[in-house]
Amino acid sequence: MATPTPKIYTVAELVNRAHRCIEQNFNGVHVEGEVTNLRIVGSGHAYFTLRDAEALLPVAMWRSALVRVRFKMQDGQRIRVFGRPGIYAAQGKFQLYAERVEPAGQGALLLQLEQLKAKLAAEGMFAESKKRPLPRFPRRIGVVTSARGAAVHDIIRTVHRRFPTPILIADCAVQGPTAPHQIVMGMAMVVRAGVDLVIVGRGGGAATDLSAFDHERVVRTISRCPVPVIAAVGHEVDLTLSDLAADARASTPTAAAELAVPDGASIDELFSKERRRLDREIRHRLDRAHQDLDRATLSTHAHGARVLAARGNELHRLQHRLAALHPRARLAEKHAMFNELTRRLAAVHPIGRITQGQRTLDGLLARCNAAMQRSLADRRSELAQCASGMHALSPLAVLDRGYAMVHAGDILVRDATQVAPGDRLRIRLARGEILTDVVERKKEQR
Repeated sequence: MATPTPKIYTVAELVNRAHRCIEQNFNGVHVEGEVTNLRIVGSGHAYFTLRDAEALLPVAMWRSALVRVRFKMQDGQRIRVFGRPGIYAAQGKFQLYAERVEPAGQGALLLQLEQLKAKLAAEGMFAESKKRPLPRFPRRIGVVTSARGAAVHDIIRTVHRRFPTPILIADCAVQGPTAPHQIVMGMAMVVRAGVDLVIVGRGGGAATDLSAFDHERVVRTISRCPVPVIAAVGHEVDLTLSDLAADARASTPTAAAELAVPDGASIDELFSKERRRLDREIRHRLDRAHQDLDRATLSTHAHGARVLAARGNELHRLQHRLAALHPRARLAEKHAMFNELTRRLAAVHPIGRITQGQRTLDGLLARCNAAMQRSLADRRSELAQCASGMHALSPLAVLDRGYAMVHAGDILVRDATQVAPGDRLRIRLARGEILTDVVERKKEQR
């Protein structure tokens, strides 16, 4: 019998058949091992090897899957990988195409949390310099928690007991896969509604129940919140990343409410003490003001009396001066002086000499008056002669004799050559003026 001819495969055909066979039998597998030879290339893809005591498995993880990993992979780390096995035809190499990666064994979540904590701390989200002071008297408080939990009732009861303040509640899940998203949306809602302070938290529970408050998105939202945030997650022994990122941490929701609002009773007591202190201070100041007013009143009265006395003396002195300057007083003084002089004159000169002197004085006065009259008559005669001469020389007197003055504009016309036919002339007469135009010009005939 003839030997049958064996089927000959190309390399690509064999590799592809083997790849399809693997895909059909292993749609998706979970593999646990230790990371070695980890390298992340410039394109963002990761390549490493999983190993255990007996075998090695090359792993390729594309960038789209690597960005979803919530912890930092390192050589020597034990991880659990979910992916699809296959053959990389270009190298004929069997490898695992990873889709999800998570730490394996006990402490996996703790390792992931520690790595996230170190990452956020390196960005400064937990720095004390970022902590903002809480408002002393918030006008409205936003509470992001479950509306069915005990935490929200503790917060409401404590706030209304201490200092009644409006509270806006954003109901959200505080555990489970949807809790981080609902917490973030609840914070955005209360901030948009206009609150001065936000309380984020829940009551106590297991560590896994509080994991939503360790979520990176929740922590970043608390850090970027435009208003101060109080974190009240679990009990005092519980510490989440949200507690580190918040502006203040409270051990319980009740303690958070006590941080959010002041104690009304303490404020009332403080107001009463301050009111009593102010009353004492006001009474003390009023007493001192009354004393100062009494002293000022006495001083003002004494000063006023001194001023009035000085002004009275000055007025009395001015009245004496005014009386001395009055015309009647001066006339009386002059009259007395005249009488005294008359008496002295009568005693020194005889009456006859006085009479003779009086007649001489009367004659001199008559001569003086006559001389003045003659002088005035002479001056009037001279003035009349001057006026007659001036009138004879005045051009107006010439105009009275029938002559006239002719002007061409501002020029006095003395010669016919100064004008031309059509010129406007102004003729000045003894009484009035005539306007005329030149019709014809004739030269002088000598």
